[in-house]
Amino acid sequence: MIILPAIDIKDGQCVRLTKGDFATVEKVAEDPMETALGFCSAGAGWIHMVDLDGAKEGSLKNSEVFLAVAQQSGLKVEIGGGIRTMDSIDYYLSNGITRVIIGSAAISNPELVKEAAARYGDRIAVGIDARNGMVSADGWLKDSDVNYIDLARRMEDIGIRYIIFTDISKDGTLSGPNLDQLFKINQAVSCDIIASGGIHTLEDIKALKEMGLYGAICGKSIYKGTLSLQEAVDCCKE
Repeated sequence: MIILPAIDIKDGQCVRLTKGDFATVEKVAEDPMETALGFCSAGAGWIHMVDLDGAKEGSLKNSEVFLAVAQQSGLKVEIGGGIRTMDSIDYYLSNGITRVIIGSAAISNPELVKEAAARYGDRIAVGIDARNGMVSADGWLKDSDVNYIDLARRMEDIGIRYIIFTDISKDGTLSGPNLDQLFKINQAVSCDIIASGGIHTLEDIKALKEMGLYGAICGKSIYKGTLSLQEAVDCCKE
């Protein structure tokens, strides 16, 4: 299993939200590049980055931050937030980003996902963010009537290899991941599942690894010091 430390960007700043609520925005680090370099020093090979402004507005808003990290940190970057056109996907993948995450467009524009997967293969991931098992979109501001398992199966049929699954009620809470929903989605599809939301301690990492997941995204736990990134990375190498 791989560990993907997370940096969410709003107005060019490193922040975290609780349960996706923009009213809870909290600055967690001074500089995105210094933070990324610290992750690299701790043994991470990947970084998960989110454009919160982009997710809310449906366009690319902090791309210069992400491209700089991709080009200078030594980390592989996966980026999500506001990626809703083929031009956006082309832009990121031709400028050093390793993998892009399509979120809201997976519901509103599945043809985009299909085209992107056909063109870029496993450089495309889909983010499935759910509240009470139902998928949310547009920066988690809108709920849909689509079940998270149903969407995962649709994405599998399209040819998506990587799915990032987030239980919004867990995100930023340090209350532990939703192991039940993660187990179900991992059993339902052959895609590689990346867990996101609620990871608190090394015990959570061990539980996700035992489940056979592909990856785990860790944000607030690293910033708050409840999880050592280096210990998490080392645990996943064992």
